[in-house]
Amino acid sequence: MCGIVGYIGNRSAIEPVIEGLKALEYRGYDSAGISIIDKNNAKLIKTAGRVERLSEELSGLKESYGLAIGHTRWATHGSPTKANAHPHTNSKGNIFVVHNGIIENYQDLKQFLIKKGYRFKSNTDTEVIPQLIDYHLGKTKIFLEAFKQTLRELRGAYAIAAAYQDDPRNVYVAKLSSPLVIGVGKHEHIVASDISALGSDTKKVFYLEDYELAVVSSDSLRIHDYKKSMDITKNPENIQVDSKETSLGDFPHYMLKEIFESPQTVQSAIVGRIKPNENIVKLGGLESVANQLQYIDRIIIVACGTSYYAGLVGEYLIEEVAGIPVEVQLASEFKYRKEPLSRSTVVIAISQSGETADTIAALNKVEDYGILRLGIVNSVGSTIARMTDAGVYCHAGPEKSVASTKAFIAQVTVLAEIALYLSNGNSSLYKPVVNELVNVPTKITEILRQSEKIKKIALKYSKYRDFLFIGRGYMYPCALEGALKLKEVSYIHAEGYAAGEMKHGPLAMIERNFPTLALLPNGNLFEKTISNLEEIHSRKGPIIAIHSQKSRVQMNIEDSIEIPETIEQLQPLLFATVLQLFSYYIAVDKKLDVDKPRNLAKSVTVE
Repeated sequence: MCGIVGYIGNRSAIEPVIEGLKALEYRGYDSAGISIIDKNNAKLIKTAGRVERLSEELSGLKESYGLAIGHTRWATHGSPTKANAHPHTNSKGNIFVVHNGIIENYQDLKQFLIKKGYRFKSNTDTEVIPQLIDYHLGKTKIFLEAFKQTLRELRGAYAIAAAYQDDPRNVYVAKLSSPLVIGVGKHEHIVASDISALGSDTKKVFYLEDYELAVVSSDSLRIHDYKKSMDITKNPENIQVDSKETSLGDFPHYMLKEIFESPQTVQSAIVGRIKPNENIVKLGGLESVANQLQYIDRIIIVACGTSYYAGLVGEYLIEEVAGIPVEVQLASEFKYRKEPLSRSTVVIAISQSGETADTIAALNKVEDYGILRLGIVNSVGSTIARMTDAGVYCHAGPEKSVASTKAFIAQVTVLAEIALYLSNGNSSLYKPVVNELVNVPTKITEILRQSEKIKKIALKYSKYRDFLFIGRGYMYPCALEGALKLKEVSYIHAEGYAAGEMKHGPLAMIERNFPTLALLPNGNLFEKTISNLEEIHSRKGPIIAIHSQKSRVQMNIEDSIEIPETIEQLQPLLFATVLQLFSYYIAVDKKLDVDKPRNLAKSVTVE
């Protein structure tokens, strides 16, 4: 959701900023823009469209600009128009600002500035920032002081990069509850809202924390805490960006590429952690809090979207394998709830990006409670990774498609590992789950070999407008995730339901044009789910059954997909792969932008 890239250095600033913005396209956006400054000469170019169009408008420039700030916008305040695109300026047009997040008090600030004679061109909340900087600059005459004072008056969440035409040697950046990193190069710095925008040549970064600003030049960096009014000394951290992982290769879409990476995703999540020959589960990320984990009696998992559904699978896993009560709450709801929390409670935050605003807010809520906060994230160095007490990385590699696929697979794998770790080897399920986890990558590969069959079935159903996904036990969260995936990429109405709830309402919807995708793993709930399918069949509802090879469906259904057998606790890893492929092929058949669904963003960094 929205992307910031800025550059200052001894080469032309346009190329690294445009390339950085292209690297952030996967996050979802509707407009783009760039400000370029050199020797007191400035240009502002914006477009309601893709970065490629912005790049075309810049192609005729012959001048070399050493400073640039660019942005991809996902509309919140104001429609996706050229006027609302970033960067925004003050009335004089010599202060340029790009901004991720939401300024909650922008209406009050806007009214104040209008009374002072300022005129606004856009419908955005962002435009108050350069105007307010201008107001304070008129008083202080020093840009840094005006920037600081502006930050102190803003309420909300933000990452900001600002440039001043009369100061072409510095970029000014700041953050509060929205990610911002500064990449270090030779006689250059790159600022960005995501590490992926820094380019593969960047090996060292500074992470800004809340209430920190930085004055960035080509050869120096000053970090200041504007809440405490004190300078901060930091050392850069090493990073590694693999450009091969972020390329499409031979795949037509990132979503398909990332689905096909699922076997490696599981392998990467278990390597060095699961040792079946030694009957050991080793999670180095939890060793520092191992003593505290011995005394917990309750776990709360907070997450959003696909991560929330992975958390629901984790609830089953941890309760069944480790015997610890678990609640899974939507982070957007948890942060506003008032509930008793004891020091024997652990909060686990799950987020692919590690920057999900609601999940960060949920962690902030319990910051002073004295309880343990753990993270399950994919992005090393992300906000959640740094603010939690301990955690486990997913190691899934970059995920560029907005609809999450391999991140779900990785999160469920990690949750299985955490369940095993918390059980201390005392569960009867410990050894079976440990032994079977190493077989999962091969079994997912077997499913991927059926992709043409799954595609054929998906195309048969691509013209339907409604779908029902049902399952029991571990398959219930999978049904919810399957319905979400179909909604996200195909824009088809889909609902996920617990199969046992059919008589409590959903059955009223069933008819010839309302197909059901049923998740039927082998196990003690198989026959009960079959009974639910009989109810659907008798009402002429088309049925697609996904079932394990030993689960023979003895009834008349329209289509079926057989998948390898595995233990109940790991079935979600296999069934999810089928659901992802099914949704992908329907979206492709509908000729939709699979990797960038409308109205959605990869990393939701605002409420």
